[in-house]
Amino acid sequence: MTSPPLAAPRQHVEVRTGAYADSVALLQVSKDVAATAGVSSAQVAMATPLNLEVLESMGFDLPATTPNDMVVALMLAEDGDVQSALAAVDAALAASSRRGGGSVEEAPTRTTGRALAESGADLALISVPGQHAMVEAMDALDAGRDVMIFSDNMPLEHEIALKDVATERGLLVMGPDCGTAMVGGLGLGFANTTRPGPVGIVAASGTGCQQLMCLLDAAGVGVGAALGVGGRDLGSQVAGRSTREALRRLDADPTIELVVVVSKPPAPEVAAELREFAASLSTPVHLALLGAGQPDLTQAAEAVLGTLGTSAPDWPAWGGTAEGTNGTHLRGLFVGGTLCDESMLIAAAELGGIRSNIPLSPELALDSSLSADAHTMIDFGDDTLTAGRAHPMIDPTLRLDHLARAAADPSTACILMDVVLGHGAEPDPAGALAPAITAAIETARAAGRDLPVVVACVGTESDPQQLSRQARTLAEAGAEVHLSNARATRRAIALTGGTR
Repeated sequence: MTSPPLAAPRQHVEVRTGAYADSVALLQVSKDVAATAGVSSAQVAMATPLNLEVLESMGFDLPATTPNDMVVALMLAEDGDVQSALAAVDAALAASSRRGGGSVEEAPTRTTGRALAESGADLALISVPGQHAMVEAMDALDAGRDVMIFSDNMPLEHEIALKDVATERGLLVMGPDCGTAMVGGLGLGFANTTRPGPVGIVAASGTGCQQLMCLLDAAGVGVGAALGVGGRDLGSQVAGRSTREALRRLDADPTIELVVVVSKPPAPEVAAELREFAASLSTPVHLALLGAGQPDLTQAAEAVLGTLGTSAPDWPAWGGTAEGTNGTHLRGLFVGGTLCDESMLIAAAELGGIRSNIPLSPELALDSSLSADAHTMIDFGDDTLTAGRAHPMIDPTLRLDHLARAAADPSTACILMDVVLGHGAEPDPAGALAPAITAAIETARAAGRDLPVVVACVGTESDPQQLSRQARTLAEAGAEVHLSNARATRRAIALTGGTR
């Protein structure tokens, strides 16, 4: 069904009533179509209120829809052809259907509980818009299964209700906004490929978990399981509901010799309760809880290695960067919230308060411009920046835009970034970022400035993108690259000169 006549000559919008695909599949479809010749931008999405808001913000004029409709919105280049673009949409949707493994001869399963019953799976992975995830998660709990909720933007009261039900039934809710896990040797979400081993991880932090796993892997120590619990689990309101159940699970696993709990800065009273609970278990528990004056993640990894009788290696680094700078402010541009938190904690001790969209204290909050005449660090993976759009590990557009702005700002002394590898992430993140880094350095140079760029590249040699290959690409673009985010941050602070 085709929309009414278009207000803009190079815009095409159509509504497909009765068509459906999940949000993750449609993100890939949108990316595939946007890469088609003659297409400037593309968004294929279910017509939820949030998605419609995003489409309108992109400049599309939308016809009337219902939430059960699929919207195909295309912005065509000057030489673009509507029919060719629509053919690309159909091809991408067909490819998505094949990737899902479905068959046109089989009736699709309509509920999560039914799918679990038919498959015999022990775990349901929920990836629908956060406002709607509770229904699917509760269906899985009612079927007696654990749940991993990949969705972000789930209301807090939904999370608490789900975790209370899970606790009553001895089940585990991982998430919401659980981006990383490894269960039964299988990575889920944004997961790195690491060697198996005796360490179990409970993570209220996706990229914190990935940093820890990758550092341990680089030191030759493997991980047997990683259970994400969601970034709010150690906050005062959720109060560690899932963390306690995850610890019970790993304590009962005879292959796990040491458990590490990694988290963004937790609520103090929850951290205190967690220490008591951990001490009651038979398996040793190491708490890697970020906070002012607490060890960073690299120091936590080194402590774990020491407990296991293994020496920490020289953490790898690649390339170098300009030593000089004419600016005064450090600019951090992150895709990982915990990596951003860790860098702010380290930098604040040297540079003073860091302004951020995820500030360490409320008075340091950035407004919607995400800019300030101060040291700044932005988490592009925060819920407020991913509503209606892909995570920056999949879609780097927003971060690349801010990289160009930071390069053009004469007050920028040094740019600090993270690149997170693994399954689920961009197939070649360094390939997408390297030209932007080179352009940023050249922009500054054209204005008579040196611009150091330091990158923390979190990954392993076994990841699909291969750590050393990605790091070399970034180094050749002019960046200095470290496996350790803490090491990268301290290097960026030194290059900034400690200017307050």
